[in-house]
Amino acid sequence: MPMTNKQIAAVLNDIADLLDLKGDVFRQRAYREAARRIDMLGQELSELHAAGKLGSMPGIGKSMEGHLVELLETGHSQRYEELKKEFPTGLLELLQIPGLGPKRARKLYEELDITNLTELERAAREHRLHSVPGFGEKTEANILRELDRRGKRGQRLLLGVALPAAEEVAGLLRGNPAVVYISPAGSIRRRKETIGDIDILVASAQPKEVMDAFIHLPIVKEVIATGITKSSVLNQDDLQIDLRVVDPSTYGAALQYFTGSKQHNIHLRDIAIRQKRKVSEYGIFEEPGGRRLGGELEEDIYRELGMDMMPSEMREDTGELEAAMEHRLPRLLELSDIQGDLHCHTDWSDGVDPLETMAKAARELGYRYLAITDHSRGLGVAHGLSVERLREQRRLIDDFNRRSSDLQLLAGTEVNIRADGTLDYEEETMAEFDIVTASVHGAFSQDRATMTERMVRAVRSHYVDIIGHPTGRIIDTRDPYEVDLEAVMRECAAHQVAMEINASPERLDLNDSHARQARDLGVMISIDADAHVAGQFSLMRYGVYTARRGWLERKNVLNALPLDELKAWLAEKRNRRR
Repeated sequence: MPMTNKQIAAVLNDIADLLDLKGDVFRQRAYREAARRIDMLGQELSELHAAGKLGSMPGIGKSMEGHLVELLETGHSQRYEELKKEFPTGLLELLQIPGLGPKRARKLYEELDITNLTELERAAREHRLHSVPGFGEKTEANILRELDRRGKRGQRLLLGVALPAAEEVAGLLRGNPAVVYISPAGSIRRRKETIGDIDILVASAQPKEVMDAFIHLPIVKEVIATGITKSSVLNQDDLQIDLRVVDPSTYGAALQYFTGSKQHNIHLRDIAIRQKRKVSEYGIFEEPGGRRLGGELEEDIYRELGMDMMPSEMREDTGELEAAMEHRLPRLLELSDIQGDLHCHTDWSDGVDPLETMAKAARELGYRYLAITDHSRGLGVAHGLSVERLREQRRLIDDFNRRSSDLQLLAGTEVNIRADGTLDYEEETMAEFDIVTASVHGAFSQDRATMTERMVRAVRSHYVDIIGHPTGRIIDTRDPYEVDLEAVMRECAAHQVAMEINASPERLDLNDSHARQARDLGVMISIDADAHVAGQFSLMRYGVYTARRGWLERKNVLNALPLDELKAWLAEKRNRRR
């Protein structure tokens, strides 16, 4: 099989890292930009190559096209192999440590002959980094802290990786006549942000036929284990997928059991015992006597215990069973409730697609509005807009709106919150925007008090409408910065400023518990894909999953408002602060 976009982007990023180690800044940028564009592409490069359209990709020159053809046709890159010979294999690992860039990694290699993370940790614990110019006690402590964090993170998958893999298998098997029901289970079905195992549950009276079909799917790279009721395979991305088959008469009970969570199931069983019932993966039974009361449908379990059935995202034993018993479960937000997206980037800053392409994608999703929020001028690395350029973009937005009857573009910005809490544009400039999102993009190491005051100052700005990705985390890569988030939330509630759930699976920031806390404090939530290419609007569903895990309803979500109500909210907010 030809290399996937993900695999090709990984090779290009490795080449960029190796060029960085060589000090070849100009060429590394070309590889890094190509990797970024390919990673965000909505179509496989192999398909473009087969159609003779590889050269039509924006930002990909003839030389880079040649590298891509080589990777697609041979699975190898001569340039990559040559660069790898210049440095020890493990040296690239050093670049995975936040704050340890190419220049510092090369210096450690040259001064201390450090070639991998094991040697780096040993040198740091022996306090030998002090001898290298530019490495003091603080840097050494930071490196040790990041190494410790890395060791604790484990091998969990992002939901954005695990769920599509599970859905692909379910989609391929769903049409098989031996399959009665099929669903992902476990933490995937609860839509947790990271996933331990990819589990799929099937109802069938013909388990052998199902297992035979499963292990021979075209996505299977290797069969790890196979049995009558459970098998495990590796897909082409080396992800392990486990499939279990149960009899249709017990499917509902098994789905409830294997969805979890463990705490939810323990609490559910305790409630059942008090009602003289027994719940297992085979059904719900009357005690004593063992008369079976149900189990073919998941609803059977909850109904027999006098409960409403709650969505799977809620099953974390955080009050959902009590709410179900008292018939006061919230009507959770649905993806169909989303009316638009209030955070996206175009090729005016660090996005890939032009404004018209982003608008076309939003229209195809049925959105009524889309905020164009390219970066502000101070974020040079993201080609932030000067005042002159943002006004030029505004003219394009106004022209689009004159021509469009079904989708309205909002002229916005993602303005940078500077280290002192001031914003990247003056108040009179921000007054020209329809909507302003303010976000932290640097100085992440500030202490808790300083970061809290920094964000509070931004919230109090007259024109800030939304705080973007409020904790700055990137899951398994960058920890949240130190901040008193409740204090920031209370300021948001006081000043009618929304907080964002950034729907990118790498962020999901706010997380579910913080989203629920914001709801309880009366803070509106904006769920945004933070799309940098049109295909990324599809990430919105991950933000909605997080909102549902946080018990959010449509009334709690800013971009679930119709356009006229959104405009009224924005206008009322600004009027009350004059």
